[in-house]
Amino acid sequence: MSPAIVADDSYSPYADQNYPRNVYFGDTHLHTYFSLDAYSRGNRKLTPNDAYRFAKGETVTAHNGMKARLTRPLDFLVVADHAENMGAWSALELKDPLLMETKTGRYWHERLRELATIKDPINAYNQRRKVYWGIKAAKFESNKFKTSMWHKVIDNAERHNDPGKFTAFIGFEWTVSNEEQPYHLHRVVIFQDGKDKAGKVLPFSQIDSRKPEDLWAYMADYETKTGGDILAIPHNSYLSVGHMFQLNDSAGRAFTQDYAQKRARWEPLLEVTQIKGDSETHPVLSPTDEFADFETWAYGGAASDASKNQEQLIQVKRYEYARSALQLGLSEQGRLGVNPFKFGMIGSTDPHNSLAAVAENNFWGKFSEFEPSANRITLPWSPQGGATKIWETGASGYAAVWATENTREALFAAMKRKETYATTGPRMSVRFFGGWNYEKNDALKPDLPRVGYSKGVPMGGDLTSAPKGKIPSFLIHAVKDPNGANLDRVQVIKGWHDKNGELHEKIYNASLSDGRKANKNGEAPPVGLSVNIKDASYTNSIGDPELTVVWVDLDFNRDQLAFYYVRVLEIPTPRWTAYDAKFFGIKNIPSDVSMVIQERAYTSPIWYSP
Repeated sequence: MSPAIVADDSYSPYADQNYPRNVYFGDTHLHTYFSLDAYSRGNRKLTPNDAYRFAKGETVTAHNGMKARLTRPLDFLVVADHAENMGAWSALELKDPLLMETKTGRYWHERLRELATIKDPINAYNQRRKVYWGIKAAKFESNKFKTSMWHKVIDNAERHNDPGKFTAFIGFEWTVSNEEQPYHLHRVVIFQDGKDKAGKVLPFSQIDSRKPEDLWAYMADYETKTGGDILAIPHNSYLSVGHMFQLNDSAGRAFTQDYAQKRARWEPLLEVTQIKGDSETHPVLSPTDEFADFETWAYGGAASDASKNQEQLIQVKRYEYARSALQLGLSEQGRLGVNPFKFGMIGSTDPHNSLAAVAENNFWGKFSEFEPSANRITLPWSPQGGATKIWETGASGYAAVWATENTREALFAAMKRKETYATTGPRMSVRFFGGWNYEKNDALKPDLPRVGYSKGVPMGGDLTSAPKGKIPSFLIHAVKDPNGANLDRVQVIKGWHDKNGELHEKIYNASLSDGRKANKNGEAPPVGLSVNIKDASYTNSIGDPELTVVWVDLDFNRDQLAFYYVRVLEIPTPRWTAYDAKFFGIKNIPSDVSMVIQERAYTSPIWYSP
C-alpha cells in the first residue's frame, strides 16, 4: 500500500523529485466479444486485439459496416471483460473441446442450437436473455477453459503493451448482478503486473462469491503470493439501488475500522462517469447545484424512481452517488478514525462493442446494435421496448492520469495515489493542488506545477493539522482540450462534517470565463450559447481557453473534516444526438431528446483532517 500524501506547513513532496509533468488519457473499462452480454447483444467479431488496435489509433470495421477510428489515440487501455465464464458463448457455439468434455458445456451447446431456430425476434430476445443468465451462472466441471481464456486475455495485453508509447493493462470485471437482483455492485480489477504474476491466478467472479469482502481477500492473496500489485474500481454506483455506499457490510453489520481500511486500500478510485450516465451527484441530493442533473441515468434499479416521493428518493440516492459517498466517508471517519470512501475520480467508457469512442461527434454506442444508424436516437434500450431510449446513453468518459511516464508502473502508482481525474470525453488538462501558503500570483507563474508540488499536495492528497492562523488555499489550472471547446468555469465542490455530525456541501465558482463575476450569493450568470443544433456546430466565441486561480476557503473551520474537489465545465456544445441528426439527415427529433451538452471534468478530492 502506498503511503498517503500529506501536507503541512513544511511539507514539500516533490521538491527534489521528478514530479508528474504529463497527463495521460485512457480507458479502464472496455468490453469485447469475450463478455457474455457483449456477444449476446451483437458483438460477434471485435476481439480484444481489435480493441487495442482501435485504442492505438488504427481503423477497424464496426458491425454496421462503417469504418471506425479515433481522431486521437488513447495512451492506455484496460480490456475488462466480465469474469464469469468469459468467452464461453462463442466457444459453445464453436463446440470448443474444453467445454464439450464437460456435461454443463454439452447442455448449453444444445440450448444455443435450439435458440438459433427461433424466428420471432421478440421471442428470440427473451430466450436469449434466459440463455445469457444461464451461461453467466453456469459451473463448468473443469477450469481448463477458464485458464485458456485468461491466458488469451493476458497474451493480448502483453502483445500490445509498449512502454513509453501505449500501456495495455491486464484486467477483468467482477460483476454482481443476476436476473432476480439486478442492482449493480460492479468492480473493474486491474493488475499492474505482466504475465509472470497475473498468469498465476484466474479471474474472480460472482460465481466464486458475490461479496466485495471476498474479492478483496482474493486481491490480498494475489499480492501475498506473487508480490504483485492490484486494485479495483467500482462503477455504475447509481444503479446499485442504494447498495454501493450503504453503511454496512455484506452481512448487514456496521462498518468496522478493519472493513474501512480494506475498502479504502483496495478501491482507491471510483468511475464517476461513463456511457450509462453520470454519478457525481443527483438533483435530489444537490438541489442548489444548477449543474447536478447531468446525463442522469434512469434505467434498471432506478426505473422505480417515479414511485418514490422526495424523501424516499433521497434515502436511496445518497448511497449511490459520489459526492454524497464522500460526505458519508467523512461521517464514518469521524466515528471510526478511518474513511472507507476515500476514493479518487476517473471516467471510463464501458462499451460492449470493443470501441472506446466517446467523442460527441464520434460516438459508437454501448452495444454493437447501438452503433451509428439513422434510427438509433429513437430506438428503445431493449428490443422488448420500454421507456428508456438509446439517446439517453451518454458519450462518456475517459480517465486522466498525471504520471511520470506512460508505463504500467507509473500509471498504476498514480492511480493508487489518486492523482487522477474524470472527463466526460474532452481532453482538457486540469491541475489541482492544496496547501497553506499559495499566493494569488502563484496562478500566474510559468512553473505552476513546480509551485504546486513544492507548496502543497496534488489531487488525491491530504491536508492535516492546520498551522495556527492558516486557512487552506488551492492552486487550480485548467486548459481546454486543444481540439475542443472553451471553458465556462472552474468550481470547487466542498463537503464537510460539523461538530454535530451533520454533513454539508457547498459549490464555489472559483473562476469564471469572459470576465464574469459571481454575485454576493456566489451565483454566476450563464456563459451563453453558441450552438447551432441544425448544423451540429458551435463557436469558441464565448468562454476562455484557460482558467487559472488560487482559491481560498474563507469558510474554513480547522476542527471540521472536509473534502474539496474541482469541477471544470466547458461551454455548451452539440451532443452526439445532434451529430447523428445532421449526419443521417434525421427530421422530427422528439422534443425530449437532449441535443446540447455541457462537458466537464471532475478531479480527485483533497481531504482535510483536523
